[in-house]
Amino acid sequence: MDQGLSQGRCGCPSSQTERKNTHYAKTTQRKHPRHAARRDHTAAAYTSRRESETAHRERLFKRTQEAASAGKDAEQKARIVHSLRGEFQLKDILAVIEFSKATYMYWQKKFAQPEVPDEREQRILAIRKEHKDYGYRRLWAQLRNLGYRINRKTVQRIVQKLGLQVHSFTHRTRKYSSYRGSVGTVADNLLNRRFKTSIPHQKITTDTSEFKYWLQGEDGKSVAHKLYFDPYMDLFNNEIVSFHIGQTPSAAGIQAVLEEAIRVTSDCPYRRTFHSDQGWAYQMKSYTKRLKEERIFQSMSRKGNCLDNSVMENFFGLLKQEIYYGRVYHSYEELKTAIEEYIVYYNECRIKESLGWLSPAQYRRKHLAA
Repeated sequence: MDQGLSQGRCGCPSSQTERKNTHYAKTTQRKHPRHAARRDHTAAAYTSRRESETAHRERLFKRTQEAASAGKDAEQKARIVHSLRGEFQLKDILAVIEFSKATYMYWQKKFAQPEVPDEREQRILAIRKEHKDYGYRRLWAQLRNLGYRINRKTVQRIVQKLGLQVHSFTHRTRKYSSYRGSVGTVADNLLNRRFKTSIPHQKITTDTSEFKYWLQGEDGKSVAHKLYFDPYMDLFNNEIVSFHIGQTPSAAGIQAVLEEAIRVTSDCPYRRTFHSDQGWAYQMKSYTKRLKEERIFQSMSRKGNCLDNSVMENFFGLLKQEIYYGRVYHSYEELKTAIEEYIVYYNECRIKESLGWLSPAQYRRKHLAA
C-alpha cells in the first residue's frame, strides 16, 4: 500500500492501462483545432510553392524554346533573357539557352539607351511609299543613289525590323498563247537568246499578254472580260518603246504598234532585229512585208519555247505581280489606265541592278551623254 501511494505521489502511471490513458490524453491535446489549422496552412503553402516552381520551370522552358527558334538573332535572345531576370538567376538562364554573357551585357546597354528616331528608317519608309514592291536590294540601291552610304545588310535588317518584306511575287497564272499554227511565214530564231546589246534600238522584242477585268452582268453576276497588251521592248536597256492595249487581239492593233516601234527605233545606225514568238499576228503578210520594207531582220522563238523570249516574259511577270495579282479591276478603262501608268513608272523610275541601279530611261540618257 505504501508502495502504491508512493507511485501515486510521484505522478507515474501505476499500470499499463493508466499509461495508455495518459498517451491518449496527450494525443488529444496535440489534435487541437489550432494545431490542425497550422498544419493545413503549412501544407497549402508547400503545395502553392511547388506549383509556383512548376509554373516557373514551364515558363523558362517555353521561353527557352522561343530563344532556340530565334536562331542567330542575338537581340531577340537578349530580350528574352532580360524578361526572365526577375524570376531566375542570370547564370541559369544563360546556361539553359546557351547565350554568351558578354553578348547579353552588350545588348542590355543598348536597351538602356534612349531610342532615337533613325533617319535611315524614315528614308526607307518614304522610298517604300513611292515604290511599294522594292525589296531590300533596290531600297539599298536607291539610298546610295540619293547619297547615303549604308551597308546592304543594314538595309535588310531595317526592312525586317519594320516588316517591309515584299510578298507579292508568289502568284502564277495561265500564260496567253497566240499560236495558231503555221498561218504565214515562220522566221528563224536569229536572236538565239543573245539578249544583250550595247547599241540602242538594235534589238527589239515583243509579245502579247492577256488580262482580265470584271463587269456586272444583267443577272447581277460578275462576268470576266479580257484585255490584250502588246508592248515592244528595246533590249539595250529593257525600255518599252511602244505598246498597244485593246479588248481583242486584233491585227490592226499589232500593225499600229509596229509602226510606232519602227519610228522610235529609226535612229539606229545598224540593221535592226525584231524578235517575237510564232503568234499568228507576227506571221501575217502585212507584218512581214513591213519589216522587209524597213530592212529589219525578223526573228522568231522556236515553237513552245518561252525561254527564247524570256526577257519579255520576265517583264510580263513583273507587271502582273506589281499591279495585277491581288487586285480586281471593274472596267476596261481602269485596267488600261493602270497599265499605262505602270509603263511610265517602269521606264522612268523603276531601277534595275543590270543597269547599274538606274531606270531604263536614266540608263539611256547616261549612255547618250557619254
